[in-house]
Amino acid sequence: MGPTLAFFSISPLGAGESVSGAVAKVIDLVEKSGLEYTTTAMGTIIEGEPREVFDLLYKCHELMQHEHPRVTSKILIDHRRGKTGRLQAKVDKLEEVLGRKISRS
Repeated sequence: MGPTLAFFSISPLGAGESVSGAVAKVIDLVEKSGLEYTTTAMGTIIEGEPREVFDLLYKCHELMQHEHPRVTSKILIDHRRGKTGRLQAKVDKLEEVLGRKISRS
């Protein structure tokens, strides 16, 4: 089917002002998945085959739900047949168009 990019942000509700401990557990799961990813201050982007991506998103949500009674997940999917390595290639293309390096997370 071809690679899929997914931006996601998962947060527990009612867990207080800081959620870094809960989010760190999710990022650990992402790291152990072996999929290429980038984490930003507002969410994480993963790249992989659709089944791998959706399975990981499900596991991340389930992990958060296991410890918190209410969880919100925001997910944005970008699927493009035949293209790989888009996690970095999209930013590389922006730098090419601008003619200079830009800040990367």
